[in-house]
Amino acid sequence: MSYLKFDKTQLVNTEYSLKREFIHTNRAGSFASSTIINCNTRKYHGLLICPIDTFNGDNHVLLSSLDETIIQHGYEFNLGIHKYPGTYSPNGHKYVYEYELDPNPAITYRVGSLLLKKELLLVEKEQRILVRYTLLTNNSPVTIRLQPFLAFRNIHALTRANMDANTKAKSIENGIALRLYQDFPRLYLQTSRESEFVHVPDWYYDIEYSEEKERGYACNEDLYVPGYFELSLKKGAPVVFAAGTKQVSPQTLIRQFNSELKKRIKRDSFESCLDNSAEQSIARKGKQVTIINGFPFLSHSERNTYLSIPGLCLARNDEKTFLEVLNTSAQTLINRFSPDKTINNDKTSVDVPLWFFWTLQKYMEHGASPKEVWLKYKKVIKAILQHYKHGSNLAIELHDNGLLWTSQKGVTWMKARNNGTFLQQRMGYVVEVNALWYNAINLAIELAATTNDKAFMKEWREWPDKIKDSFNKVFWDDELGYLADYAIEGYTSWSIRPNMLFAVSLPYSCMHEEQKKLILDKIKRDLVTPRGLRTLSPNNQDYLGIIFGNEYERNRAFHNGSVFPWLFGHYAEAYLSLYKLSGVAHIQKLQAGFEECVNEHGIGAISQIYDGNPPHKPNEATSYALSVAEIIRVGKMIKNLTKAVDA
Repeated sequence: MSYLKFDKTQLVNTEYSLKREFIHTNRAGSFASSTIINCNTRKYHGLLICPIDTFNGDNHVLLSSLDETIIQHGYEFNLGIHKYPGTYSPNGHKYVYEYELDPNPAITYRVGSLLLKKELLLVEKEQRILVRYTLLTNNSPVTIRLQPFLAFRNIHALTRANMDANTKAKSIENGIALRLYQDFPRLYLQTSRESEFVHVPDWYYDIEYSEEKERGYACNEDLYVPGYFELSLKKGAPVVFAAGTKQVSPQTLIRQFNSELKKRIKRDSFESCLDNSAEQSIARKGKQVTIINGFPFLSHSERNTYLSIPGLCLARNDEKTFLEVLNTSAQTLINRFSPDKTINNDKTSVDVPLWFFWTLQKYMEHGASPKEVWLKYKKVIKAILQHYKHGSNLAIELHDNGLLWTSQKGVTWMKARNNGTFLQQRMGYVVEVNALWYNAINLAIELAATTNDKAFMKEWREWPDKIKDSFNKVFWDDELGYLADYAIEGYTSWSIRPNMLFAVSLPYSCMHEEQKKLILDKIKRDLVTPRGLRTLSPNNQDYLGIIFGNEYERNRAFHNGSVFPWLFGHYAEAYLSLYKLSGVAHIQKLQAGFEECVNEHGIGAISQIYDGNPPHKPNEATSYALSVAEIIRVGKMIKNLTKAVDA
């Protein structure tokens, strides 16, 4: 029996099925995503979504959906489902009998006594989706009709019927090839055995995406259907439909489907679901290995790359991939801070280079020697520190008290905005930026000592004490017993937010043990939930506990109460570091609660954010690399701690 379970009686209930989405990737940037009944509710849904080189590698929806019609005894049963304004048509979800996701997405339809299984599979490292149909029961002749719905547009856009679309279809073996617009790749649609293609070009108007509508975005588009394929089905004799950017020999499709299926991770436990999600977040293209921030609409984030690869890679004992990603990112940093690069005036992410140091610390915890790390990365380490020391980033400057001063809004991780206006006024002395700064300098000195780099140590050795003293003066309050979020001329924000957590969780901390306990107590009382940490205490007048409404309303809630699972990783690290074995029960209980998540939004994955209020409903990206990474990392922390005690 599959670990991922779905209530058969609820599959026909759109309130149940449309809130559950799958992600299936080719491990190279392409993916398929929809709801479990294959009704697209987002513009980001589709059966073949690919990065296209001619459009700067941006993701584009080529094949939006594929409708099936079963024809038997002269009667037609359309298994597709699309949302139009005010209605669903056709209503193929009423035939859904069973849904499975192990090891690949599969729907079984029931029409009378007929059972038809439809399975989806992306070919690894190729831009091709395979759809396998198997007639499980039936003794009389059955014909299946397949209608491909094409979009050929950027995932962030919508398309409308237009005269520019090239509707010509070229006949190829067992199928057709077409390209709606210039600069797109040609799309090859083929069946594994001979079929009849009936060229009936048409536009289907005003297909509606309910998730976009709920957010107040444009939500309607027209999709192009070039016609349909027809072929007979026989019990136990599968047929494969393929859509890809390269033509294949139809005779190889069934064999390829079976071969690709063997490569998939079997999701028979919570851990294997996380393992599969981690693999799906890692994109390999040639020598480039990158992290996809989240599905179905997020791409790459440098900050999230540093934060997630310890969990996605090291916690899964995949040091090779960790280094591939880290070395690519390290080169990016070197390029950014090169004196002849104008990009070193980047103003968007003042904390990002400092997370590089934390990632190196995780690498050392995994077993890398400090000397090896210094020799390999000293060039980028020195470049980063000089970058902050001499103010090469226009958004930040180093003050005489040793602290970094952030001179602009919207340059930390809390940077939600509306109409160009940042909703968080975090600037001046920002708590996590300076906690990261202190940690970075201490690590650099530690590493430099391994080769007795006297010049470097002399330049930086006086800074840690200066920073520590200033940090406590600016951020700590004995009476309140926690850290300020930020401080600017004449104002200090004492809003209880999770950013002070990093002053406790980072390996080098300005806080002594009693301060750490007080901070964690405050975070535990106000911010910790079964889905991670809130971004603001419910006791604050600005707290918004539900993510709902249009773009403005949702963005207001984003960092004013919404829960981020990834913050749980840093909370667990701080808590276990302080309380050791006596803290395991608390962290284990919270960790176990995440097991419920893999069946409720992004199937088999952990979502990006959750409501601050119970029952903490999931929202935004259905599979978020950093959420997955930190839950994996917490699991490894617990195992390592308990193993050490047992030993």
